[in-house]
Amino acid sequence: MILVTGATGNIGSSLLRELRAHDAGSVRALTRDVATARFPAGVEAVEGDLADVSSLKSALAGVHSLFLVPRLGPDAEILDAARRAGVEHVVLVSSITVHTHPHLGPAADNAATEKLLEASGMAWTILRPTQFASNALLWAPTIQAHHPIELPYPDASLPTIHPADIASVARVALAEPGHTGTHYALTGPEPLSARDQLATIATLLGRDIPITEITRERARPTTAALFGEEAADAVLDITGGDLNPEIQRVRATVPRLTGEPGRTFRQWAAENVTAFE
Repeated sequence: MILVTGATGNIGSSLLRELRAHDAGSVRALTRDVATARFPAGVEAVEGDLADVSSLKSALAGVHSLFLVPRLGPDAEILDAARRAGVEHVVLVSSITVHTHPHLGPAADNAATEKLLEASGMAWTILRPTQFASNALLWAPTIQAHHPIELPYPDASLPTIHPADIASVARVALAEPGHTGTHYALTGPEPLSARDQLATIATLLGRDIPITEITRERARPTTAALFGEEAADAVLDITGGDLNPEIQRVRATVPRLTGEPGRTFRQWAAENVTAFE
């Protein structure tokens, strides 16, 4: 039995479809509300909340592999509950910044969770993706309102990844042998700037999206409102203020593990264009 947490999120929902499409065996999805959950046919929905570890007992029963999205609850307690329930293998979503920007607070938090898993006694696979293509949804309300997008680093480029590619790698790690004890750095197939991404969305919408370049100082209050005071400077650093070759480098991990080319930002935008209309 494979248990997927974050089952309604960008990665989890894609992972459920992947696991069913590849006949990966019994699959269970954790949700806070079974009555309203909508999962692929053949997926067992089970109620529980990562924020309340005591609610996970039935969800973890009989599970041999766990897909874990961190920071949705007390990760140390969740991992301990998984180990005590007999879980053998955990696939954890972390961040590439653990490697590229270890001095930043959010990267240190991810590194701490990685260490908890590595010391848990369970087999593990750690996924370290770069910036998600779905982060572009933060621009949706402004684009819908036909207002300019204000950006501090519009031309800083990162190899943005489609969340479905993270799911594809997670499916391989969960369902196929040979991936335990491994850290996988995951990127999209090409580096793109925010200006490039907005140009792609504009083309799909058939209209211009104006961009106003602003200073880091002006961007910080909005960034803090979205991500919190502690994470604001880290977000600004990794989206342009403190880039380095490692975070900008395109990795071939996705095609190597899945046998398919990495999905492009244009593909993600085309799939989600209605969110910007």
